[in-house]
Amino acid sequence: MNELVVSKSEDGLRIAILQEKKIVELHHEKLSEEFSVGDLVLGKVKKIVPGLNAAFVDVGHPRDAFLHYFDLGPQVRSLLKYLKAAKGFRNGQVVELDKIRPLPDINKHGKMEEVLKPNQDVLVQVVKEPISTKGPRLSSEISLPGQYVVLVPFAKSVSVSKKIRSSDERRRLRVLAESLCPKNFGLIVRTAATGKDAATLGKDIFGILDKWKDMSLALGKAKSPTKVLSESNRATSILRDMLSQGFDTIHTDDKQAFQDIETYLKNNQPEYLKALKLYKGKVSLFQAMGLEKQIKASFGKIASMANGAYLVIEHTEAMHVIDVNSGSKNLNNNTLEETALKVNLEAATEIARQLRLRDMGGIIVVDFIDLKKPENRKILNDHFRKVMKQDRAKHSILPMSKFGLVQITRQRVRPQIDIQTSEVCPSCNGTGKIQASILIADEISNNLDYLIRQNKERKLTIVANPYVSAYLRRGFLKSFQFTWFHNYWVWVKIKDDTSLPFTEVKYYNSEGEEIKF
Repeated sequence: MNELVVSKSEDGLRIAILQEKKIVELHHEKLSEEFSVGDLVLGKVKKIVPGLNAAFVDVGHPRDAFLHYFDLGPQVRSLLKYLKAAKGFRNGQVVELDKIRPLPDINKHGKMEEVLKPNQDVLVQVVKEPISTKGPRLSSEISLPGQYVVLVPFAKSVSVSKKIRSSDERRRLRVLAESLCPKNFGLIVRTAATGKDAATLGKDIFGILDKWKDMSLALGKAKSPTKVLSESNRATSILRDMLSQGFDTIHTDDKQAFQDIETYLKNNQPEYLKALKLYKGKVSLFQAMGLEKQIKASFGKIASMANGAYLVIEHTEAMHVIDVNSGSKNLNNNTLEETALKVNLEAATEIARQLRLRDMGGIIVVDFIDLKKPENRKILNDHFRKVMKQDRAKHSILPMSKFGLVQITRQRVRPQIDIQTSEVCPSCNGTGKIQASILIADEISNNLDYLIRQNKERKLTIVANPYVSAYLRRGFLKSFQFTWFHNYWVWVKIKDDTSLPFTEVKYYNSEGEEIKF
């Protein structure tokens, strides 16, 4: 069962993908985000760095974006020619791509200074969002994704996704693609196109071309640096990429997101409209569905699994390291090898989920529990690759080394999700020190003296942590509670509240109103 949950937060939208009621992906789309993967930007070349064979491009980010020669794409000269023509058109006129005569491809081993010059405008696409102190990563080999196809301006090839295994289906889709491909565009058929007819693919292509025309209009009056075509918001992007897998339910508590998703579904997959639901409850959608607790439990240094096994996840500048521990796991009278295999298989499934959930990229090293038998290592390797197939990010998994280590590389296109699962201690406010316990009772006595003598309160209730309450009642005739009655002839009620920290005490008057100090 697949579910998509889109919830409004203070600074944007939180988007969760659930499989069997368990979070497998979490995204946060901030309202202030300036750059998303897939955005097309009219940038200005700031400087050429021959040593790197690259250029730094001003795209409006505080740090200049990086464009390497290999990311220019072979048809970059044709794209620059198109850009010059598009900037020359005004008054709502659009330059058609099929009217541009393509120029020869650039040399694969050429130099950046042979193609671009400082202060030159260039049309680029964001392929990696700003991460840490680095600016965006760019490419001039532009791709325009739809639900079933991807159009590539000035590319000369038509290809079919390698994930489509059937040779007959690949042949059928290639024939369709070649007949539908617009002039001066290359075309890639996506896995979701399996079984689709020419009308469906054609509709998808026309939708992409409409976006391209809108961008051409924007180029006519744009001044660099400026964004000329935005990728769909994160929710509709996820729908576009994953709708082929199917969502049983799509929940949202945001009216704007509901309208955007509804419009997208009407235009692309109207059969899923019945799955879209607008939540109108008083508590947040994430809280109502129990997702807040899942998030807190899934992030942090230690990720627990069933039967006592757990993962220890560490992050360094160079890589991520995951250690698999069996903990107190006890599987009857199984041998050590059998126990290790079962824990490792369970860990592999959880690691695949954690990589997607945290969006961990770069190099990941997993230290599995040692397996002696080669056949067990093969079982683990096959299972790990199987569960990782659901990951949409490009990744590569090396076989287990003789030390029990598995190395993974995973595509990183946006900052890793980091959610703080620990909270500042309400008693010490993070200092690690609290008021001396012997003084807490004295402070309560002083506050009661003020309330009774100065404010003339005759009926008081104090609420405290159970440990403090027990201390105040201890000894009866010698207790603090009886001492107060003896001094003021006012019986002070004492109530317990386990949610209160050790040093916090609340005071209430006869009306049940809290008295603030």
